[in-house]
Amino acid sequence: MDLRIIQPDNTEWDDWVAGQADGNILQSWAWGQLKAQFGWRAARIALSDGARLVAGAQVLFRSLPLRLGTLAYIPRGPLADWENEETMKKLWAALDPMCRSRRAILLKIEPGISDSNFPWPGRQPVPPAWSADRRPEEVGGRQIPGFRSSLHTIQPPRTALVDLQGSEEELLARMRQKTRYNIRLAARKGVAVRQGTIDDLGAFHALMQATGERDTFSVHSLEYYRAAFELFAPKRARLLLAQVEGEIVAGLMVFALGRQAWYFYGASGNAHRDKMPNYALQWEAMRWARSVGCATYDLWGIPDEDEATLEARYLDRDDGLWGVYRFKRGFGGRVVRYAGAFDRVYNPLLYRLYLAVLSRRGMLNQ
Repeated sequence: MDLRIIQPDNTEWDDWVAGQADGNILQSWAWGQLKAQFGWRAARIALSDGARLVAGAQVLFRSLPLRLGTLAYIPRGPLADWENEETMKKLWAALDPMCRSRRAILLKIEPGISDSNFPWPGRQPVPPAWSADRRPEEVGGRQIPGFRSSLHTIQPPRTALVDLQGSEEELLARMRQKTRYNIRLAARKGVAVRQGTIDDLGAFHALMQATGERDTFSVHSLEYYRAAFELFAPKRARLLLAQVEGEIVAGLMVFALGRQAWYFYGASGNAHRDKMPNYALQWEAMRWARSVGCATYDLWGIPDEDEATLEARYLDRDDGLWGVYRFKRGFGGRVVRYAGAFDRVYNPLLYRLYLAVLSRRGMLNQ
């Protein structure tokens, strides 16, 4: 098959990404536009056989401090047949000059394929999840030719995927009993969920700030949420707000592309939490995702531990993502760990400096 490198347009690109089994909203054209408004630059490259796209990647570039170069990053990609050696060689051959021309010291990738489905070289058994006391090179079987395993992940390595197929009754039946109860309790207690507009983003951002202060995590600026809304809504995103007697008490933003939906941003105030507004929001988000043809709902981010550890520890852990896991586990999702993060190094000296900076900032679990 004769493949040629092309620069796709936005419609061709998004239609192709949406049709891929591992297509992800982070590879959508609009996501690149969003990140480009907040310190990144986006570029897309694809391979075509003349009739269709067969492989490609959206690459995000960010300048590093002290003019040391740039970080090149492919979130949940590239999208390709990883088992086709010829295609992958040609794709890397196209990506390398793109990255070098933008002074990238490394290309970081986080493939959107699970551990269990990733075509590891030699088909080695998939090792257990990385832990804080293990270095990447000590983890056997997790190597991609031309890349180094990395413990610095940008996206959450592990998530829970909810199957949206079947009737609403079947979807509810797959949830834990307490979660079903809380969804129905919210309705009985007068929680009403409505679609938000761009005028509601100020209230949503205030809720995000309150949640961030309460649960000690950072939040984006109001301008960021506004840009996300303008780029994705109404076709590929929905702002949902939960109200009690007209007061907005919680909200979330859900995104969709192809057959998948993602829950990225959620917040709640301190009032009326006993009425379970967050459960009502998730249920309405899933119903919206189903209405636009999604079969899977990604709850986006749980602790990076195997399922047995998650179930054994979720009641006595509050750090990191453990608190949200207690909430998310009730929706009956399937725990999935992605293949991990990998670095393709273009400048070894600056790469070592980059790792040292990450280590000082506590961003490497070494």
